[in-house]
Formats: sequence, C-alpha cells, structure tokens
Amino acid sequence: MFAAAMEQRPQLLTSAASGDAHSFAILIEPLLDPAYRLAAVMLADRASAEDAVQEASIKAWRKLRQLRGDVNSLRPWFLSIVANECRMARRQRWWTVLKLADVPSSESAKEQSASSDLHGALLKLSPDERLPLVLHFYLDLPLDEVARTLHVPRRQAAAVRSDPRGGLLRCPTRISAASSVMYLMK
Repeated sequence: MFAAAMEQRPQLLTSAASGDAHSFAILIEPLLDPAYRLAAVMLADRASAEDAVQEASIKAWRKLRQLRGDVNSLRPWFLSIVANECRMARRQRWWTVLKLADVPSSESAKEQSASSDLHGALLKLSPDERLPLVLHFYLDLPLDEVARTLHVPRRQAAAVRSDPRGGLLRCPTRISAASSVMYLMK
C-alpha cells in the first residue's frame, strides 16, 4: 500500500488540497513517526510530543492549500509546522511550572547509561540548537530538507555537519554539550 501511495502522491496532494480527508491521511501517515520523534526530542515529554504532533496535523490539514512547491516539499513543510508547534508549547505558561518525574524503564544498566549520556548532552542544548542535530542525524533528513524545514540557506544547514557547535562558540558549557552529542552520535 505504501508503494502505491508513493506513486500516487501528486494526485493525493491535489485531492487532499481540495478537501479529501482520506487522501490527506494517506499523505501524512508516513510523516507522523518522524514528527513524533522530532517533537519528543524538542519537548522531552512524550505526552506533550503527541499533543504537538496532533495539533500540527490539524494545522497542516487546515493550511494544506498554502503548501508551496511539489510533493517533495511536504515533509519539510510538515516538520516545520511540528517544530513551530513545539516552540509554542514551550512558551505556554504552565510549561515550566509543573513537571512530574518519568518512571525509568527496565532497560539494562549499560544501555540506559549510554542513552542517558546522549540524552543529557542533548538536553544541555537549547531546543533551537538541538533542532538541526535532530533533523539531520536522528531523523536522517538530507541537508536540503533540513534547510527547508528550518527556513535557512543550505550552507547554514550544512554547518551542522562541518561544525556541530554552530554559533555555540561563545558558551563553554554549550560547546561541551554539542561536542558530547557529536561524539556519542559517531
């Protein structure tokens, strides 16, 4: 079914833009998992990530006619909506007031330690500094799509590969966090 949907994407996009909910569901379904992973990293909370992806899906449905470009721009367009929804969620009044501790899962200690190191290093970066790393290294997006998602020139998106610290050189704690992330991702 997925292969058939990929072949019919231009027709699905046209029918979804004209109001066909089933076509929109077929188009958006393969994007939900990367969108959830992006939101989970940006918000560091599973329930909030689910809410952000749901809100982003509704916004994408409402604004599908505003999609510029062809079918290939659907993924960066949708992921930028998800990223903006995550930013808006962090701006809400109660975001920093109430946080409950997550119950640790029953992973082995070694796996949990390695996962914890990477997770801790990522969390030391601000969500906006984490975003290009997550898009390129975690979601495996090509640099062109990272640039379109972030609304920046490709050269600036390519800086993630050549210098993961980007503009972080002024803050030593963030330098070590970015270096830790890149070391652990190798």
